[in-house]
Amino acid sequence: MKFALNILDWQARAPGLSDASHWQAWSQGLHAIDPAAPQATLSDLPMMTARRLSSGSKLAVDCGLAMVRKYAIDAVVYTSRHGELERNYRLLHALATGQDVSPTDFAMSVHNSAVGNLTIAARQPIVSSSLSAGMDTFQQGLCEVLTLLHAGYTRVLMVDFDGTLPDFYRAALPARMPTWPYALALVIEAGDALHCETRAARCVEELPLPQSLLFLHHYLRDERQFDVPGERLLWQWTRA
Repeated sequence: MKFALNILDWQARAPGLSDASHWQAWSQGLHAIDPAAPQATLSDLPMMTARRLSSGSKLAVDCGLAMVRKYAIDAVVYTSRHGELERNYRLLHALATGQDVSPTDFAMSVHNSAVGNLTIAARQPIVSSSLSAGMDTFQQGLCEVLTLLHAGYTRVLMVDFDGTLPDFYRAALPARMPTWPYALALVIEAGDALHCETRAARCVEELPLPQSLLFLHHYLRDERQFDVPGERLLWQWTRA
């Protein structure tokens, strides 16, 4: 597979990281992501909406709103490997222990909850989709973006995110899998500034960062060539 695209703008959130200067320092290896660090204050998300969202969705909708208000976005793709796992765990725990199920948890437990809340908060009926593809969730999201660009949409917002993974599941997860909330928003247009080509290569262990943040790490370092591992493919990126 070969494809190319342009990134017009980006915004990201993770524990202890919010503005571009923080992320630039992180990309240079000056400090690692500390799961215990406080989350950044939400800048665009209305408080009443924030109260209803899970940890990852708050960051995803906040970053998405900032981009929607800054640019004329005509399609949106949200990607999340684990989706609303926090809410689904609470639902399952309530059922298992004979407690009442929260109507809010039930209504907001679907995978497209975050992107739905983005369009509601933005008050814009934007074409949107939501997907998950395991370790390759970010890269498959970019493939979805390409289909939208080929269909005639000119500026697509993509937000990759995940929330806090409940302690209940952690014993069964790979030791290196991130369990903290984060979000990365990219505004993407058709172009040839960044080229990607795949080759067969199986990743035998869990990545220390989500694919999207690995991509951002290389991207912010202005590296001419870099690789992002996937479960069965190596995604090889080159700057024009």
